[in-house]
Amino acid sequence: MSAQPAPAPLLIACALGIEQFALRRRERGTWGGPVTVLRTGMGPAAAERSVTRMLAGPDLDRAAVLATGFCAGLAPGMHPGDLVVAEETRDPRGSVPCAGTELLVKELGRAVPGRTVHTGPLTGSDHVVRGHERSGLRATGAIAVDMESAATLLSAVRVGERPVAAVRVVVDAPEHELVRIGTVRGGISAFRVLRSVLPAFQEWHRSLPLPRR
Repeated sequence: MSAQPAPAPLLIACALGIEQFALRRRERGTWGGPVTVLRTGMGPAAAERSVTRMLAGPDLDRAAVLATGFCAGLAPGMHPGDLVVAEETRDPRGSVPCAGTELLVKELGRAVPGRTVHTGPLTGSDHVVRGHERSGLRATGAIAVDMESAATLLSAVRVGERPVAAVRVVVDAPEHELVRIGTVRGGISAFRVLRSVLPAFQEWHRSLPLPRR
């Protein structure tokens, strides 16, 4: 009897070492397929290079891709530790729709009970957004901003058709600006939330109609 083909893998992309550390604490679990946590480096150019290179290899050519890490909230009332599930990511080059948004919201509620989960467009920036820039981005309809998610997902779908998603943890918000991650309560809170989200990513991955190798 021939062996069953292996399920397609999952590539989880983040920018910072502290994000990768939080995710790798739970990386070696039981997944629907192999999971790789990739640290891309900061900024859209670094994310594009890293993701394109990883997906060009034979082991990850059909991988689902999920961008994650920290973000800046744009909406009043957001707090550090809130979660953002993107309905789409966007930057000046275009937008990418995300798969399985409703399921991610449901599973994040189970994985991190009591945390607020926001849904809406996640916009990209090539720099850390401060002060008055928030209101301008909010006026476009975006609910949060980061530097890598849009570039990650755009690069992923350009390499080949695949399910993509973006889940971010708010590390600062209009009323809670953070100067340096990990030095204040907001950064610590966001880190703890990020450390807990992998079970939701697992269920998202399992639910996808992924091709088998």
